[in-house]
Amino acid sequence: MSKTVTNNNTAPVHDEPPSFWQRYQAPILLTIVGGAIDTIGFITLFGFFTAHVTGNLVLAGSGLVKGEDGLWIKLASVPLFIITVVITKIYIDKSRKQTLVLSHLFLAEALFLSAFMIAGLSFQPFTEAGDITVAITGGLGLTALAIRNTASKTVIKHMSPTVLMTGNTTQLGIGLSDYIANRSADNAKKLGHSAALVISFVIGALLGAVLYVNLSYWAVGLFVIPVLYLSLLARNSEFLQHIS
Repeated sequence: MSKTVTNNNTAPVHDEPPSFWQRYQAPILLTIVGGAIDTIGFITLFGFFTAHVTGNLVLAGSGLVKGEDGLWIKLASVPLFIITVVITKIYIDKSRKQTLVLSHLFLAEALFLSAFMIAGLSFQPFTEAGDITVAITGGLGLTALAIRNTASKTVIKHMSPTVLMTGNTTQLGIGLSDYIANRSADNAKKLGHSAALVISFVIGALLGAVLYVNLSYWAVGLFVIPVLYLSLLARNSEFLQHIS
């Protein structure tokens, strides 16, 4: 409900609620980026997931049975992910400027995504699944999204996941069921939120694949831009209120 503020010298001022884009631009943009980066990594790095650590473990088990190369890289993704989370969490806890933490985390993600792009451009074509160049490139992409995952569990813990879609897809099903049973405005809002995230991830995955085919690893640079944009927005207190 909007608030009306009055004083003796001015007309009433209405504090309008945030628009859909103001409220959801961050999760939508981050989800598109997450889908794109995960897809590019999977296509180019022999099935390496930059966002899904559990996916790497499943593929490691499959590779062990099939005798495939690159097993060590997929297993190494777990300690790398954990180490990144630990370092990021320590930074969050120790930062003296808590209002700038999210901005700095987005900036760090953008820097590691840029390094991911540079490594991909430098080392491609990748010919051996177990090569160190695959590990370096995949590790940089994984670090970027590990920082994002840490932010999602701490600084913006009320935001729906923007990398892993299992929970969002489940919530979409629940939201659809609730809306069918009761077509209230609140249920419609919840359904629209879940649908927007799942659709955004699909769009990101498709964009990542298409742009990689046409631009190679330069495509990653296009997805660095929205993260930098959010890093700038995250310096604004009003923006932080909308996404917290």
